[in-house]
Amino acid sequence: MTNNFVFEPDMVAKKIHIVREFNAPIEKVWKAWTDPDLLEKWWSPKPFKAVTEIMDFTLGGTWKFAMVGPDGKKSWIYAEFTAIEHGKTISSAAGFCDDEGNPVVNGPKWYRTTTFAAIDGDRTRVDIVIPFDDEATLKSFAEGYFKEGTAMSYNQLDELLAAE
Repeated sequence: MTNNFVFEPDMVAKKIHIVREFNAPIEKVWKAWTDPDLLEKWWSPKPFKAVTEIMDFTLGGTWKFAMVGPDGKKSWIYAEFTAIEHGKTISSAAGFCDDEGNPVVNGPKWYRTTTFAAIDGDRTRVDIVIPFDDEATLKSFAEGYFKEGTAMSYNQLDELLAAE
């Protein structure tokens, strides 16, 4: 069964729209998106891995994690949860930070609204909109490794959901 990966940059509106379907019920997909132990198993495309330092999945809470490369180098990212509707929607504001959690001065910022919907019985569609403040950040996400890395991560999530 196809999982219909869609990745659509819109340079005029300064956003990226992503859609992906998963062969699992919404409860399992939601948990994989909100449980740090599960997130670490799929969020970063191999050979990278995500390592969570802080996960406070509450309105105004943060997720601070590192993308760790095969050489051990860490790139720190934080996301502040700006809206949560259990089982349906997660919104966040994110950016790069140092290992202490301080935002990178003049670093790129992005936002993400992730919506979960049950489809075809026990399947789930995840619909993501990522607007950007500036064209340069959008361009780096749209033309860089982000599309390929996102597709790889979602394939890893497929494997995790099948095993759970």
